[in-house]
Amino acid sequence: QVQLVESGGDWVQPGGSLRLSCAASGITYSRYNMAWYRQAPGKQRELVAAIRSAGSTNYAESVKGRYTISGDNAKSTVSLQMNSLKPEDTAVYYCNAQKSSVPLSIYWGQGTQVTVSS
Repeated sequence: QVQLVESGGDWVQPGGSLRLSCAASGITYSRYNMAWYRQAPGKQRELVAAIRSAGSTNYAESVKGRYTISGDNAKSTVSLQMNSLKPEDTAVYYCNAQKSSVPLSIYWGQGTQVTVSS
């Protein structure tokens, strides 16, 4: 059974930092591209950051320079360090795993709430 379990969501003031973690089980982690998405109320889910199985990363323009995604193959975890948080970063953040080769498989975590407000 595949599980992606997120943690680290919280309330933080603007300018603050949070670190999200996602622990994966039931998959061969090294064969998956991992990503973080977020969904704010009334908005579509959007890609925030991704790290491929080969290690390359990409970020949404809105978070470049503030967020850092990292993966740990030994622990089957992916983390998202979020700095200089803004109220517009408020959303439910979801961990995503997508197999990097056919047959494709995609999995989602249950989400963790990040609230940025004063």
